[in-house]
Amino acid sequence: MNMIKGIYLVIILILIGCQAEEKKETITQKEGVLEMKTEPFKYWTWITANQEKTDEEYTTEFKKYKNNGIDAVLINTFADPKILEKLTQLAVREELEVHAWMFTMNRPDDKIALQHPDWYMVSRSGKSCFDDRPYVDYYQWLSPSHPEARQHVWDLVEGLAKVKDVASVHLDYIRYPDVYLPVGLLPKYNLVQNEELPDFDFDYSKASVEKFERLYGKDIRQSEVPAIDIEWKQFRLNEIKAVVDGAYEIAHKHGKKLTAAVFPYPEMADHMVRQRWDKWNVDEVLPMIYYNFYNETVDWVGFATRQGVADLKGKNTKLHTGIYLPPMSAKDVSVAIELAKNNGASGVSFFDGEAITDEQFAVIKSSKNN
Repeated sequence: MNMIKGIYLVIILILIGCQAEEKKETITQKEGVLEMKTEPFKYWTWITANQEKTDEEYTTEFKKYKNNGIDAVLINTFADPKILEKLTQLAVREELEVHAWMFTMNRPDDKIALQHPDWYMVSRSGKSCFDDRPYVDYYQWLSPSHPEARQHVWDLVEGLAKVKDVASVHLDYIRYPDVYLPVGLLPKYNLVQNEELPDFDFDYSKASVEKFERLYGKDIRQSEVPAIDIEWKQFRLNEIKAVVDGAYEIAHKHGKKLTAAVFPYPEMADHMVRQRWDKWNVDEVLPMIYYNFYNETVDWVGFATRQGVADLKGKNTKLHTGIYLPPMSAKDVSVAIELAKNNGASGVSFFDGEAITDEQFAVIKSSKNN
């Protein structure tokens, strides 16, 4: 009997010990949660390199950004690593983070690509971006389905990713041409787009059509209404995703992140430019929530930010709201920043650096300190 009581006592002591360990572990985990640090809300701006600017002028510009609350600059050097290297060192010296902004599928005046007319996208009406450009003269779109065109893009990504101190390669124009323009821009082009018009529906290039036929067993050119062929739409979404995912591997191989400028939120981007960015392998996205392009008011910044954040739920991709400054009052800039913060963004990016007024800088800096 005494032996049985002894065994019970040992069991009770073991259980008490286990509970104590569990309690200790719980407390440790809770303490760990309390010690977690949240990253500060980041402020970015896009700028384009100007070879006529001196190093001193760039230093002054970068100092101005830093002194007014900007954390990161996205620099378009036309995919030139040498220019990027020089500007990166100047910006880093002023404690700015640098991202290598590049035009991706839209490659205006690309000397290498222009030697290969078959690399370019073709509209449903048979017009090639090589010599017949939709909307504007700088729309020269490469086909993501052409293996050599795709490799050319990846080579450009790698050249930028190799530059010391660059934080990310930033993909812009990573999509198809606008099958639908933002509604606010339609009057400028005297257009009505109530359906997918043949001149703005891409890519019917040989490389794309033949690849689609190999995968799905049909020639899309024989379809009476390609717009309702879901496989054709998904094929094009997948072609852009493949370019992005390849760029992600290249950037990470060199210890850099991949970021991208995208349309306001995934469903909208899918509809307008064949871009489903919530499915991509990408570290951070900067959706261009340019509300005035869509005849919306500033409150739309909150709606589109919230939609994008919700679509990214469960992924490691961060969202930073892109804001188009030229038509905005300082008050509206302040409101837009708060809307982005309150709807889950990790930061805001302003287009573009040289367009920021002193009044806008003042509210940016003030909001940074709040």
